[in-house]
Amino acid sequence: MTAFLILCLLAAASVHGDVTGRFSWFSSPDDTEDPQMEHVCLTDQASCGCCLMQQQMKRMEEFFNMSLNELQSSLQMTTNIINSVRASRSAFSVALTDVRVCLGPYRDIRPVIYKHVFINLGDGYNTTTGIFTVPRSGVYSLSLTVYSDSGSPGASLDACATLIVNGATMFGPHDRNDQDQEDSSTNVVAMQLQAGDQVAVNLPIGCFLCDNNSHFNTFSGFLLYATD
Repeated sequence: MTAFLILCLLAAASVHGDVTGRFSWFSSPDDTEDPQMEHVCLTDQASCGCCLMQQQMKRMEEFFNMSLNELQSSLQMTTNIINSVRASRSAFSVALTDVRVCLGPYRDIRPVIYKHVFINLGDGYNTTTGIFTVPRSGVYSLSLTVYSDSGSPGASLDACATLIVNGATMFGPHDRNDQDQEDSSTNVVAMQLQAGDQVAVNLPIGCFLCDNNSHFNTFSGFLLYATD
């Protein structure tokens, strides 16, 4: 009776597989008819039932192995995507200094090297050269804030700097005011950059910056999304 119930359940599963088109327990493209099976079933029904059960167990094993392989393939694909996302992470945010310092005004253009690091994910920013080297092609958000309080009452004050990519000026926050002793300005842009591009900040002629451990002068960037 138990064997009969098992065969009935397997038969029902076979019908469901045929309807959905996913899998058939009792038939597959590679099945071949056993010429001895019909004779055995006519002469020995007990042996026939045992053989049928073994065949269905084999098909079940093949089905579960196939499902396991598909799951393993999906897991590997997901793992590769996650690793790719982790490898492409890039973000930096730096400030001018931790102590009181003023830069400029100079008679020539000077690089601005930011020494205080808030974050440097991916190690793209170099605190020795002041250059951010783009690790992966994509769209980046870049921001630059300038501040100075080194002017005297009634004197002209130029708080300014320029952001450059591969030596070419992209933008520059600038605030000129002769009515107070503090000025600041900020620019934020999204830019398409290529792997290996070098992004830095210059101090133009006549500009000066002042900062302390309040970190008024900052330079930041992060990858919005990769394009390669």
